Amino acid sequence: MSYLISSLPQALHTLWKKTNRQLLRARMLFAGEAETLAAERRLRGRQQYQTLQKADIVLVSFGKSGRTWLRVMLSRLYQQLYRLPESALIGFDNFHGMDRAIPRMFFTHDNYIGDYTGHTDSKQDFYGKKVVLLVRDPRDVAVSQFFQWKYRMKTGKKAINQYPDHGSEVSIFDFVMNPDAGLMKVIRFLNLWAREAPRMDDFFLLRYEDLKQRPEEMLRQLADFMDIPAEAAQIRDAVEFSSYDNMKKMEEKKTFWLSGGRMAPADRANPNSYKVRRAKVGGYRDYFDDRQVDQIDSFTREHLASFYGYTDGDNRESRSGA
Repeated sequence: MSYLISSLPQALHTLWKKTNRQLLRARMLFAGEAETLAAERRLRGRQQYQTLQKADIVLVSFGKSGRTWLRVMLSRLYQQLYRLPESALIGFDNFHGMDRAIPRMFFTHDNYIGDYTGHTDSKQDFYGKKVVLLVRDPRDVAVSQFFQWKYRMKTGKKAINQYPDHGSEVSIFDFVMNPDAGLMKVIRFLNLWAREAPRMDDFFLLRYEDLKQRPEEMLRQLADFMDIPAEAAQIRDAVEFSSYDNMKKMEEKKTFWLSGGRMAPADRANPNSYKVRRAKVGGYRDYFDDRQVDQIDSFTREHLASFYGYTDGDNRESRSGA
């Protein structure tokens, strides 16, 4: 019951944000599509900027980089430490509402804040914040984004983020090589953060591949950075709780039903529509022939900053350990 009560302000805030977006669309009814989309991006940016200002910790990632997996891990740590229900999935301040010792956490894909502040070439909006940057090999991210776009992404989100039109026929290779939607889009995001990371006051880089290879070690480091007083047994339990098999079961059972569609399949009959899909390191190779893989790898080596280590050799599973 306490979780239901604590989740109410967050639910109302979400409703308020959606209502404001609907009112904006109504006001922009006779405006052009480009003007309307730009206005919505600014509105979303303002809403996210306001949340950023209130946050104690900010967790940034490009979409499909393992954020839900990490969110479940962290939720499990707090569940154990503060005796919260297993169905509780951490949001911005819902856990903080149940216990003030739990920080307010802003999970963001950092899509729109710059549209509001104008800081599109820097991350100065995040300066002075405690920042966790979760990253994943952009080749795997781009492939996962294809399935997100095809089976889970809402029509409006496709338009506002410049993805291919809803219902259009695009091959997975063409999607990945699309500069507005695929690999280059992910690389632009990562390169900007690589350039800005040294300017952050309190910064933790977490690679998805390292979390897969050494989950207890990396979660321990992250917990220390976030000042989570977890013991070794609690770290181990959180890792087991967020295992791939258990995450799939929880999604099928809609364990985190209060989180809306965040942890629910779009189509139960289609495995590619699940939030938890494959979680495989280097799995992008399974979708392309050798020539296409070489092209994707060459493009990544040419454009991606070395900051993340993904351009050292081929970042095969022998390196990432998954």
